[in-house]
Amino acid sequence: MSSDEVKSYAESGVDVVGLEGGLGKLVARLNETNSFPRRGKPVLPNGFFANVLDLGAGMGLAIGTDGVGTKILVAHALRKYDTLGIDLIAMNVNDVLCVGAEPIALVDYIAVPGTDAELLDQLSIGLVEGARQARISIPGGEIAQVKDLLRPHPPDERESFDVVATAVGVVNLERLIVGRDVAPGDVVIGLAASGIHSNGLTLARKVLADGHGAEAYSERPAALGGRSIGEELLVPTRIYVREVMALLDEGLPVHALAHITGDGLLNLLRIDSKGIGFEFDDLLEPPPLYDLIADRAKLDTAEMFATFNMGIGFCVVLPEEAADRALELIRAEGSTAKVIGRAVRDPSRTVKMPTVGLVGTGKTFHSA
Repeated sequence: MSSDEVKSYAESGVDVVGLEGGLGKLVARLNETNSFPRRGKPVLPNGFFANVLDLGAGMGLAIGTDGVGTKILVAHALRKYDTLGIDLIAMNVNDVLCVGAEPIALVDYIAVPGTDAELLDQLSIGLVEGARQARISIPGGEIAQVKDLLRPHPPDERESFDVVATAVGVVNLERLIVGRDVAPGDVVIGLAASGIHSNGLTLARKVLADGHGAEAYSERPAALGGRSIGEELLVPTRIYVREVMALLDEGLPVHALAHITGDGLLNLLRIDSKGIGFEFDDLLEPPPLYDLIADRAKLDTAEMFATFNMGIGFCVVLPEEAADRALELIRAEGSTAKVIGRAVRDPSRTVKMPTVGLVGTGKTFHSA
């Protein structure tokens, strides 16, 4: 499929909206298990970035799981795996943060076709670096040799692999953050993404890479400032643990936290804030990569904002009077950040972006 033929994330092979029907049935059935445990029952409904298990004595264990998607195929083409571990940790700990928990540990599952010592060594480099950034341990995991499950990939027909992980964190149940305190007038601080992170790679690959081997990712468009397409796509996902914990340790009145992944800023609608919408009037500048994707595939703005982070990797919602101190703490940890919008009273719960002419509900944006 050429870039001229790819007009949406669904056409690239990821139908987010179409999955909702099956996902709803799966979640409804799994919800039955919430009554099974003698202790550690979930305190949140399914659908948050992470759930929290009640351990008693007012303490909760936050838990979430994720992988890195088809970013693996870019690494596979370039034979460069030493940053994927950072992505894996980021995708998990950033979600655990969103309930106000401090991530403490992660366990991984690596599915491989055989005994590739070099692959495992490179993966371990990224895992250790990601753990250092997130200040967590990796106390265990699993490696499974499942050659028959893994499809060979061109150009050399070598089998790929997969990595997923589960992260846990701790939170005082009285300090749980799920968005219930968000009020009209609260500001939204956007923290810059390091790049495409680990979402939308199926679409990005099919638009930007003309083939499957290293040469398919070797182009160095002027817009990327000398970096190749492959290098740009493999920039590791930013880990926001230090920034968010600085806010929580300071005792700032954080009302909501959102990891901006697939669905973009629509992720803010996952928080538990009845009658609240969001309006963004000063977005961070999207990286040049996104203009490249949009131009080559003729993708409209609505599709871009519903698929990619568009330069914003994480959002913090808090009262306006706390914004200056929050920005000071976030920037001290090395993140670029600014106030990008506000919470507004909105029974229909929409995300409005007047500067780009979009309104979003559910999982889609449309022209305002």
